[in-house]
Amino acid sequence: MSGIHLLSFFTGGGFFDLGFEQAGFKVCFTNELDERTSKLYSSGMTSWRLSLDKNATSVQISSNKSIEDLSVKEILDCAFPDEQPALFGVIGGPPCTDFSIGGVQAGHDGKAGRLTSVYVSKLRKLKPSFFVLENVPHLSTNEKHSTKLETLLKSIENAGYVYVKTILNALDYGVPQDRQRLFVVGFRRELLRAWMPKTKNLKAALQKTFSWPKATYPNAKLSYSWPGSTAFRGSPSKPADIPEDLCSLHAFDQGNDPELVANGKDCFKPYSKKFQVIKEGDVSKKSFKRLHRFRYSPTAWYGNNEVHLHPWKPRRISVREALRLQSVPDSYIMPAEVPLSTKFKTICNGVPCLLAKHLAEAINKYIQDGQNGLLKGSQTAAKHG
Repeated sequence: MSGIHLLSFFTGGGFFDLGFEQAGFKVCFTNELDERTSKLYSSGMTSWRLSLDKNATSVQISSNKSIEDLSVKEILDCAFPDEQPALFGVIGGPPCTDFSIGGVQAGHDGKAGRLTSVYVSKLRKLKPSFFVLENVPHLSTNEKHSTKLETLLKSIENAGYVYVKTILNALDYGVPQDRQRLFVVGFRRELLRAWMPKTKNLKAALQKTFSWPKATYPNAKLSYSWPGSTAFRGSPSKPADIPEDLCSLHAFDQGNDPELVANGKDCFKPYSKKFQVIKEGDVSKKSFKRLHRFRYSPTAWYGNNEVHLHPWKPRRISVREALRLQSVPDSYIMPAEVPLSTKFKTICNGVPCLLAKHLAEAINKYIQDGQNGLLKGSQTAAKHG
């Protein structure tokens, strides 16, 4: 692979990384504390890369240390054993459980929540050319959490960065899942100064010149006539206006039966009578939500947290079906020996690959525009903003 180098933290199964690699970036350092999750990353990313290049080598997580225990020198020496490139980025989504609506709401002081501060501290010391911070929207929309977030972002500004932030829904980008996420994208001030030398207000200039990825299906939740619930094992029909790729059926039937694909039979055994009686499309309860074949899935949150049921079969969805709902390619294969609970936890913690790819393409385009001098002509309005 060739492309802009990336360091990845809180790597998990690598869905965020995969999306960036699809957009042409090169991940050269990964960090994941959990060793079982690391096995999933190694297996999945290796099999995916081999599907593209039969000469690709196996990939392993670079470090299983806690991000708190990794020194800057250790990270950079591992990522760049020969020479550090002039341009590189850092991506990462610190654990969200202390910020999510369904979590414990411990916030920035929680065991997981404090890692957002650690990530920001690492960014300031690593001094990448650009960075991405991903998390749940509640980190930005909740007054308690957002106050600390703004303090952290101010510290990033003081360290020489200019940033933009927004909330994107994966559904709007062709992922059959209602999954909103906060993204913060920042660039080093001197980099922007080189790209827009006459601009006095770089923050206003970045907000004006950086384009978030254009939605494939803008405001998809409110733009189509989504069906309600129907009898289990009924025969619902698809409303004509709904795009096929936003439906669960599209994820479960991509021209091949997911049960015949790797990880297609990885599924918890159904014991509860609820599997036989809950209506297709009934997602009203906290758990035991049955997907509708012609609706999008609720936010993927499987395993011990929620039970999502197959639209027309009396069972939970399988690992492969869950991966498809996260827009992960079928060539990404999880090993048999890792427990199902770990597989589902890893899947639900990931950023949908397709959303990651769209974001990565927007960042890549902005960097290329800057390097090619295309941002100089768009800075006039931001001079005194």
